Amino acid sequence: METLIQLFIKKTLLANKKIKSYIQNKLNKSDFEDSNLIGAGGDKTKQIDIITENIFIHYLIDFCDIISEESGLIRSKKQLISNAQIIIDPLDGSDNFLASLPYYGTSVSLHIDNLPMAAIVYNLINNTYYYKTPYKTNLIKNNFLEPNIGIFERAYTRPDIVIKLQQLKLKFRSPGATALSLANTHNYTFFLLAGKMREYDIDAGLYLTNDLYQYQNEHFLLVSKNIKTFENIKEIIKGY
Repeated sequence: METLIQLFIKKTLLANKKIKSYIQNKLNKSDFEDSNLIGAGGDKTKQIDIITENIFIHYLIDFCDIISEESGLIRSKKQLISNAQIIIDPLDGSDNFLASLPYYGTSVSLHIDNLPMAAIVYNLINNTYYYKTPYKTNLIKNNFLEPNIGIFERAYTRPDIVIKLQQLKLKFRSPGATALSLANTHNYTFFLLAGKMREYDIDAGLYLTNDLYQYQNEHFLLVSKNIKTFENIKEIIKGY
């Protein structure tokens, strides 16, 4: 199994490099247009979403079934890994991409027997990536400075929580790419997500940060490595 998981990591990295190359060298006006489809995640699908999804399908479909934010369930014929499924967000932060805001990437996770066994979150802007398996981990951690800001994704939807975080004197940003932000939580004071929790957005990041404190209810996801910060924010959100 270790060999297959290592191959999965390798193929996922190749897919990301292919997507990065496409964006750098082949991107055209039609890629920004609507496809007239609504993705499985509920958002309008752009042509670029279909392109990136197809690249992942090409590299990963032989392993097992794929669940994608765009097409939902995609069946594998070969099933190299039994009792498994891959969950992908082929373009995390797509609104940022469409607005030329340089903060977007991809998110891929592998479950075997309903347990997370591998995850990769890839930053398409700077070519950095985070991955984790039972056999090896690659997380980019800043061990020289203590974090001084947190991340509150979709903060615009909860001004009431924003006020309470300000009262705690907690600085934060809301950059708009959930998987990227969650995957990098080791370098923040906290990660907080408000609103609908979709597996495409959070599955890989939750596995990458399962060594940190985590709390989730119907409306919020909170992750932090600082127990005091974690408990303070948890006290705010647990009543919702």
